[in-house]
Amino acid sequence: MPLWNIHGNGRTVAPGAVVRPDERLNWPATIAIGVQHVVAMFGATFLVPILTGFPVPTTLLFSGVGTILFLLVTRNKLPSYLGSSFAFIAPVTAATASASMNSALAGIVAVGVLLAIIGVVVHTVGVRWVDRFLPPVLAGTIVALIGFNLAGAARGNYEVSPYTATFTLAITILFAVVFRGFLGRISIFLGVIAGYVFAAVRGELSIPNPLLDGKTPLELIDEAAWIGLPEFHYPDFAAPGTWSAMAMFLPVVLVLIAENVGHVRGVATMVEDPAINRQTGKALIADGVSTSLAGFFGGSGTTTYGENIGVMASTRVYSTAAYWVAGITAILLSMSPKFGAVINSVPAGVLGGVTTALYGLIGVIGIKIWVDNRVDFSRPVNQYTAAVGLIVAVGGFMIKDTESGFELGGIVLATIGAILIYHLGNLIARLRRSGADDPKPLEAVGPLGGDPA
Repeated sequence: MPLWNIHGNGRTVAPGAVVRPDERLNWPATIAIGVQHVVAMFGATFLVPILTGFPVPTTLLFSGVGTILFLLVTRNKLPSYLGSSFAFIAPVTAATASASMNSALAGIVAVGVLLAIIGVVVHTVGVRWVDRFLPPVLAGTIVALIGFNLAGAARGNYEVSPYTATFTLAITILFAVVFRGFLGRISIFLGVIAGYVFAAVRGELSIPNPLLDGKTPLELIDEAAWIGLPEFHYPDFAAPGTWSAMAMFLPVVLVLIAENVGHVRGVATMVEDPAINRQTGKALIADGVSTSLAGFFGGSGTTTYGENIGVMASTRVYSTAAYWVAGITAILLSMSPKFGAVINSVPAGVLGGVTTALYGLIGVIGIKIWVDNRVDFSRPVNQYTAAVGLIVAVGGFMIKDTESGFELGGIVLATIGAILIYHLGNLIARLRRSGADDPKPLEAVGPLGGDPA
């Protein structure tokens, strides 16, 4: 029996019809759609290693490997591309600054292992407990605080070259409001390209950069080989500060759960096949294993991608064959150090402009979760859950033991605080019948980013 049945005539999709995961168009059309998925993930997947200092080709390699692994674990029943998760930016940045890249990789591995374990639990007992543990007010708060916590990092890059940063930010917003469809969805990617050209005209690519071993971006690009293996780094679980750094990664697990659950339910809705929801546990396992694998060799943690949901929604092609093409294409691209050097040469001013928008958008996605689920902020439990979580994260609150070196940063404290306030506050309010509790029925978490299904 073939892996995929040919849909219709193999060339077109009839009005109102969809190409299901177990179907495909002819191979030329399938390859074209697969490459389109790679283009769709470009902007977001490349930004994460650029912002965190990770090797771009390595991240791209494990993005492709993770996608293929995801398809194998879900037995070709769930279409998805696994790209770099924005949720890792804050903890990786903090862990690298306080410890090292190797300690940050250890945190990524830990997130993957924990996510895979949760996936096994979900596959065994179902996903309802996720709905109860991560209701909309909590999901929105955690996503929002991760984005807003990065405001200082965006400002730091912005101040390096304010003119380039301002141009990049302005052109990114302009692309978002001028273009429709696919071009509008990749406005951040287009903004980076435009900002890069602007920086080149201003001569910023000829300025030596300490982060590039004192070389100019142009020298880095010129010296890079066209073909070669990616650069690998490995986690260090024994280094001082690694285990305290790991604590900063724990909130990321909650975000990845929400993103994967939302992705599965989004695909099930669009394909009109409730049976796909049974793949939720396997999706979490696959993403967990993919994230751990990436962390073991120097890549960024992975997640399902809203950008690729948008491509499926616009093409009505949900074939897993297209994602095999996308995964293989990403792996092939990762074998070009020259390509990685071009991506790594993006000037700080360009990053400052685009991250001002990007980090804010992550925060707004959290707020959108509140709006979409009509969170009742007249109730004290919901008010304090969001209020305390956001202030602790934005303010960069920290608990630090100078003797042992152990510390808990703003994201960890904010997440723990939000969870305790919500669940304990609801318990007490309902026992007392004070009316301070969250009255909304506990619902499944939907997609956290990208395009609406």
